[in-house]
Amino acid sequence: MDTLIMVAQLLLGLSILVGLHELGHLLTAKMFGMRVEKFSIGFPPKIIGFQWGETEYSIGAIPLGGFVKISGMVDESMDTEQMSSEPQPWEFRSKPAWQRLIVMLGGIIVNVVTGIIIFVVLVYQNGETYFSRDQVLEHGIVAYEIGQQIGFQDGDKILDINGETYRSLSELSGGEALLSSGYYTIERNGETMQIAIPRGFINSFSNEQAMSSFINIRFPFDIREVAPGSVAEQIGIQTDDKITAVNGESIFYFDELQKALAEVKEQEVNLTIERDGATLEKTAMVSSEGTIGIAVNSLLEPVVRKYGIAESLTKGTERAFGVVIINAKALGRMFTGEVSAKNVSGPIGMAKIYGNQWDWVKFWSITGLISMILAFMNLLPIPALDGGHVMFLLYEMISGRAPSDKFLENAQKVGMVVLLALMVFAIGNDILKLFTP
Repeated sequence: MDTLIMVAQLLLGLSILVGLHELGHLLTAKMFGMRVEKFSIGFPPKIIGFQWGETEYSIGAIPLGGFVKISGMVDESMDTEQMSSEPQPWEFRSKPAWQRLIVMLGGIIVNVVTGIIIFVVLVYQNGETYFSRDQVLEHGIVAYEIGQQIGFQDGDKILDINGETYRSLSELSGGEALLSSGYYTIERNGETMQIAIPRGFINSFSNEQAMSSFINIRFPFDIREVAPGSVAEQIGIQTDDKITAVNGESIFYFDELQKALAEVKEQEVNLTIERDGATLEKTAMVSSEGTIGIAVNSLLEPVVRKYGIAESLTKGTERAFGVVIINAKALGRMFTGEVSAKNVSGPIGMAKIYGNQWDWVKFWSITGLISMILAFMNLLPIPALDGGHVMFLLYEMISGRAPSDKFLENAQKVGMVVLLALMVFAIGNDILKLFTP
C-alpha cells in the first residue's frame, strides 16, 4: 500500500505538470495559427484518445513525459517525410522566428507560473511554521551523526551562517547553506567559534533520512504516551509526567534523557518524576536499546506566521525561484565535481520524495517544486529539449540565418541520445539507492 501511495502521487503530480506544460505549447501554437496534430500526456503506446478538430488528444502508457506534435517542426517524431515537402502556411517552420520562440517557451512559462501559483497559495493558506533563530539561541541544538562529523555538539547555539544572520532553523540545513562551503558561527559554553562547511558537504544529504541525521533544536518535554506492558507502565509513569532527573542528574531536554538512558543500558536507573507539582522517585530497568517505553510531547511551540495576499505573492514567488537558484547552483557544482552526480534522481527517487502518506500540503509543495525544476531543466540548451530549440531560434534571430533542417534533425537525434542516457543514469541511481543503506 505504501508503494501504491507513492506511485499514485508521482503519477498525479507528473500528469498535472506535463499536461500543463504541453498545454502551454499547444495554446501558443494555435494562437499563431499553427496546426497541432497531437497532444499527449505520457509516451506511446496510446492507452486512450480522441480527436477534436485538427488535434488528437491522448494518454500514453509511459507516464514519464508528454509531447505536442506541431506540423512542420523537427521534433522527437523525426517526421522527415513531412519536412521534405514544401512549407505550408499553417506549419511551424513557416512562422516568424519570434512566434516560434514563444511557442517553444510556452511550456516553460506555464510551468513557472504553475509553480509560483502553487507556492503563493500554500503560503496564503498555511503561512509558515518554524523554529526561530531566537529559539535556537535560547535552547541550542541537538547534533546527530552528520552534524557531529563536522564538529557540532549538543547544546551549541548557532549565531549565523557565513557571517549572515538567519531567520529559521530550516535555513541551517537548506541548500543555500549546504552548497556554500562556508561556515557556521556558534557559541559553545560561552565561547564563540566557527564550524567549517566542508566542500561537497551536500553529498551527505542524499535522502530524507540523512536530513534527520544532521541537527535539530533541543526541546523540553513531558510524557505523551506510555507503551502497554512497558517498564514505564510497570513503575507507574503516567501521561503528562515530566522526568526531571536521571540518577540525581538534572535533565531538561529530551536529548538529555536519551543520552542519560543510553549510558545505563540494561541497568536499573532512578528517575525523578514531576506530577501535578509533586516530586516522585521511580526505579526502572533500562532496555538494551536505552529505552523505558515512553513517547514524549515537545513543550517548545514553533512560531506560526500568517500572510495576506500581497505578502503571499512575494513570499511564494521568492520560494518558487529559490528552488531554481538552488538547483542551478547544484548543477554548476556537479560539473566541478563538488556535488556528486549520484544525487541525480529519477522517477523512483521522486516517488520516495512524495512519501507513503497522502498529505495534500506536502503533495502540492513537492509538485510546485518539481514544476520549477521542470521549467529549469527544459530551458537547458540541449537539443530535443525546449531549451535546445530556443538556442537555435535565438541563433536564427541574431544571425538572420536559420539552421538547415538536416542539421536540426541530426541535433535532435543527438539530443535524444543524451536524454535517454540521462534517464538511464537517473534510474540507475534510483535502483542503486534502493540497495544502499
